Amino acid sequence: MPKKILITGGAGFIGSHLADKLLQDGHDIAVLDCLHPQIHGPNPKRPAYLHKDVDLVIGDIRDEHMVGAAVQGKDIIFHFASHTGVGQSMYEIKEYMDVNVQGTAVLLEAIQKHNSSLQKLILASSRAVYGEGAYHCHTCGVVSPKPRSLLQLQASKWELNCPNCNLSLTPIPTPETYPTDPRSVYAVSKLTQEHLCTIYGETYKLPVVVLRYFNVYGPRQSLSNPYTGVLSTFMTRLYNNKPLNIYEDGQESRDFIHVSDIVQACHLAMKTNKANDQIFNIATGKSITLMEIAQTVTQQFRGPSPKTTGQYRFGDIRHSVADITKAKQLLGYFPRVSFADGVVELIEQAEFIPNEDLSSIAEKELQIRGLSKPD
Repeated sequence: MPKKILITGGAGFIGSHLADKLLQDGHDIAVLDCLHPQIHGPNPKRPAYLHKDVDLVIGDIRDEHMVGAAVQGKDIIFHFASHTGVGQSMYEIKEYMDVNVQGTAVLLEAIQKHNSSLQKLILASSRAVYGEGAYHCHTCGVVSPKPRSLLQLQASKWELNCPNCNLSLTPIPTPETYPTDPRSVYAVSKLTQEHLCTIYGETYKLPVVVLRYFNVYGPRQSLSNPYTGVLSTFMTRLYNNKPLNIYEDGQESRDFIHVSDIVQACHLAMKTNKANDQIFNIATGKSITLMEIAQTVTQQFRGPSPKTTGQYRFGDIRHSVADITKAKQLLGYFPRVSFADGVVELIEQAEFIPNEDLSSIAEKELQIRGLSKPD
């Protein structure tokens, strides 16, 4: 039976893809989005990629009146509205906490006041809540290492050691049961969102699903936003004939997931009762190093070979790969798009690549505040 669905922050690249899928299933889709200039450009308007049948309400997630009206009569709410720049969050602290935390509080209060019949709330969270991923020590087993110190980074000692015996560690997939240890303002805000939504769900008997996305990429990703992620930065630099300079030694690793697999997980979380009141990692379960990413993108652009610089950003994690066993078992989720195929599609479908390397803007902001080592 068709449902009335609200996607907050749904005019972004993830939300718009989800809207496409839900419309195909015959649902009635509304989106609440402020069309932030950092994502949608200096003169934001309805994105051309947003399906014509989506009811777009342009407004701020902190606007109580607008949010109250938006939640009325909805069966399902996907809460995507959020600032997402890890580095930027370390100096725009009030803004990040206000949008991400206060915005979530406004949404929950609006649901309590205006929609007692809501069937499910699905929150887009982040792998950032873990801090460093899980590691294995040959002597001590699975451990949660302390973050790398500034002295360690200055000495170019990139890998982590066991907090108990100081032996070297091997990164392993991180399960949902792994302790959370947010290491940025952004991460704190996402973990707070999780707590707010789960507490609300328990109190008012509302099924809540938390999806912890790892590194999402794909078509419609904003390439004009210097805080949006490493792939967009790499593409913009290569398009502007600049080589890729890789932080640390290039062996830091991440788990990159294509937006279509995020949509798959969202769809399953909505339909599956087994998802209710659960937290899931949504990723591929496979790690890839930054150097491998740089080489893959460089090959597509036929650009100069990437190089490492020994630069670092204080607070960056070293390794992160997801354990997706729970999502497979309870959701029936299985990632379908390989990184190699997904990158080719991303480049082929890029609608706009800036004629300016905007990544330098973000980098300078970090350097001014002592959060990044200059080249």
